[in-house]
Amino acid sequence: MTQAKDHGSRRVLGNIIKIVIPTAITVGLCYVLFTGVDFGAMMEVIRHDCNFWWIGLGLAISVLSHVVRAMRWQIQLNALDIFPPLRWIVLSIFGTYAVNLVFPRLGEIWRTGYIATRQKAPFTTVLGSMVADRLADTITVLTISLITFLAAAPALMSFLTRYPEVYQGIMHLATSPWIWSSLVVLAIVLWWFLSMRTTNPLVLKVRKAIKELWQGFAVIVRMKGRVRWMLLTLALWGCYFTQLYVAFFAFPFTAEIIHNHGIVAVLVCFCLSSIAMGIPSNGGIGPWQIAIIFGLTVYAPAAMTDAAAETFRINATAFANLVLGMQTLLLILLGLFTFSAIALSNRRHTP
Repeated sequence: MTQAKDHGSRRVLGNIIKIVIPTAITVGLCYVLFTGVDFGAMMEVIRHDCNFWWIGLGLAISVLSHVVRAMRWQIQLNALDIFPPLRWIVLSIFGTYAVNLVFPRLGEIWRTGYIATRQKAPFTTVLGSMVADRLADTITVLTISLITFLAAAPALMSFLTRYPEVYQGIMHLATSPWIWSSLVVLAIVLWWFLSMRTTNPLVLKVRKAIKELWQGFAVIVRMKGRVRWMLLTLALWGCYFTQLYVAFFAFPFTAEIIHNHGIVAVLVCFCLSSIAMGIPSNGGIGPWQIAIIFGLTVYAPAAMTDAAAETFRINATAFANLVLGMQTLLLILLGLFTFSAIALSNRRHTP
């Protein structure tokens, strides 16, 4: 009875972490995003100013990026002696983003389980390769962001002089002793946990899982096809950037930002939105639009009347919501295609 009660409590806690918290974050950020926005004016901008050909081109590039990600992951899996067909991996990538729309971060677990089950491979080894895949993305985002923010330093400093409270907030976080102390304590606790001598079965099980995760991650360093993997990484993030870049030509005011400030303006929006995707929300809804609007605001005219500022805000909100809305619709369609294909495949192979 007690075990069943504990299991039920853990299940409730798990559902809160997986569903309630991300949904609350999404709803809260959307409330902040849309407070005071004239929806009628926003829809007028979308209807009359948007060139949907550029949006469609961006969606096509998005599909290509998923295929490129699958090709990159296949190299890591092959190095672990796991050889799934590319079509299975492509379906797993499509399904990942569809699952993340409902259960943030669980899409990666789903694709790991899908490939591990199909190939009868150790789950934690496949998970390690997936972790390496995502860690490579994190390193890429940080590298691109560092280069971008250095290139955009004049525009960013000009923006911060207009909003000194933002600059003070950033510096407060960067110099906070609590944040740095917490990181040091966490590193010490992790080192102690991994190095202490023990016969505790739970600790040994966790260590084994960490070892298998490391095997999946370390394969990048010694695997065959490292050069091709690097080229696919460049192609993947090139697709992500190009998708946003072409979307800027869909609206006159974003096309004007490119004309006036060049490709760096798009890079700033791209880096901010990529970092915002680390926030656990449903498919990036909320954080992504806020990051894009903030990036566009950096390149807004320094002196605007209240009416001009409101027009800029409506245009920026229309752009961010349309681009993410169309991307979300694409992920839903790809998800429906993926799970239909998997169901048909299972039916054909079931006696």
